Amino acid sequence: METAFIHTPLGIAKLEGDEDGLASITVLDDKLPVSDVIPEVLEDAVYQLGEYFDGRRQTFSLNLNPTGTEFQKRVWVALQEIPYGKTVSYLQLSKTLGDVKAIRAVASANGKNPLWIVIPCHRVIGSDGSLIGYAGGLHRKKWLLNHESPAKQQSLF
Repeated sequence: METAFIHTPLGIAKLEGDEDGLASITVLDDKLPVSDVIPEVLEDAVYQLGEYFDGRRQTFSLNLNPTGTEFQKRVWVALQEIPYGKTVSYLQLSKTLGDVKAIRAVASANGKNPLWIVIPCHRVIGSDGSLIGYAGGLHRKKWLLNHESPAKQQSLF
């Protein structure tokens, strides 16, 4: 598994992947040095994340290889269907997956998403529109949703 550390507006991101695809993106609060050399298998991910943060990319086209249960992977695939700049509730996501009673399991799988931003778990909010349940911290979720908002001059939250 190859690793790279890059600077983002939300902190240092640790990317891990290999020839099978991108396995994880983790945002760290630590002040770690960024990588001088990006492993070839991570170059495209670094480039696309840079475009995203620069406002030039709304969708990602990367080979993904996250580790998780079959249910978690189903949730992560459903998350990728949420359009840029849009949000859904945990209840809506549960309905999309065909089981409204699975809302807690869906929320748990959402929280275990290893591919921050690329699999957009930040686009899932509470049924009342509140910002809840973001493993990277609610300040990051708020930043990401505002970043994707078509009304850049206003804050969504």
